[in-house]
Amino acid sequence: MQNSSAAGRWRRTFFTIWGGQALSLFGSELVQFALVWWLTLRTDSATVLSIAMLVGAVPRIILSPLAGAVIDRYNRRIIMILADGGIALTTLALILLDALALLQPWHIYAALALRAAGSAFHFPAMEASTSLLVPEQQLARVGGMNQTLSGLVNIAAPPLGALLYGLLPLYGILAIDILTAAAAIGTLLVSHIPQPPVGTPSHANPFRALLQDSLVGFRYIYAWRGLFLLLMVASLLNMVLSPVSALLPLLVTRVFSGTALQLGLLDSMFGIGMILGGIALSVWGGFKRRIYTSMSGILAMGCGVLAIGAAPAGAFWLVLVGAFITGAMQAFANGPLTAVIQSSVAPEMQGRVFTTMNSLSSLMTPLGLVLAGPLADAAGIRVWFYIGGLFCIIAGILGFISPAVRNIEHERTAQA
Repeated sequence: MQNSSAAGRWRRTFFTIWGGQALSLFGSELVQFALVWWLTLRTDSATVLSIAMLVGAVPRIILSPLAGAVIDRYNRRIIMILADGGIALTTLALILLDALALLQPWHIYAALALRAAGSAFHFPAMEASTSLLVPEQQLARVGGMNQTLSGLVNIAAPPLGALLYGLLPLYGILAIDILTAAAAIGTLLVSHIPQPPVGTPSHANPFRALLQDSLVGFRYIYAWRGLFLLLMVASLLNMVLSPVSALLPLLVTRVFSGTALQLGLLDSMFGIGMILGGIALSVWGGFKRRIYTSMSGILAMGCGVLAIGAAPAGAFWLVLVGAFITGAMQAFANGPLTAVIQSSVAPEMQGRVFTTMNSLSSLMTPLGLVLAGPLADAAGIRVWFYIGGLFCIIAGILGFISPAVRNIEHERTAQA
């Protein structure tokens, strides 16, 4: 049993860091909303929005495996500080360009790529650090709390972004991100994150040592058959669902003749769903086999996406219902897996495992974005929502009937 002093220490340290990261996440979502809406109003092009999401995905795919080796070998607190600082500098560059009336879409593409590169190091470092800061029996609760935070940010950031977009120039909104990043860096500067044991590099060349470390993550996942198959499914899901997110602004403007306020409301309903889904999951705990909870969430997410795509032009309420279902079921789909990995994978391996997972699950995203933009411009915005919804339903059903996926937790126990 933990004594009250030890419990107080981990809570103070973790929630100090977590609070700073929460503020930074909120600032980042404001920036994301503002930049996407700026591109929507300036270009009215599904292809442009797809490119914007594409340039935000490619750096994570390329850098994630190497980032995992860096996270496992070097100081995770310093990595997060540098990542937060680098992301803030890209925002500062956009502020200067907009203030001088020089901002162009390609500037935003470049900034999104640089921000994604920072995120490739930052978020896995935080995930890998959590198991070093939080007692194992509290990891599932922390995971539910993170889902709730994501939902709260999705509720608050889009409508506030829409409101601020009408009151401030773009550079005024972007300045908020600088302040929230500074808060996140400040909490990291006054906190201590334990470091896992680090093996001796097998090469004198540090870069070759990092490459060798990166391969360990790939081998680990490949040897865990159920996880490997699940990641293949996740990759295909990202291929069909990432364009759904990218096309939402055009769905609002073209089909429902909406404005930034309607888009903000849609994002907020998704966030409300995530909050309530996360709370329900933390109270209920899911099925005994957590993979059943994930597959149920994926299947139900498909129903939500279909509802968004099939809503008649005069029934925006049905789009809101679909967004709520999608958000709630995303919590059920994603929530159980992180706690399983944090509690079963050795701390010195978690950076590589998390980043390899992120890279593999994002690998198909660019293909989906390349296909979705021109297809939506040619055949209509709704088409890709039908594709995404049906694929989720099929993937959920196949997950239930595949022994390797269904028994993933048994495979994990057998490997331990």
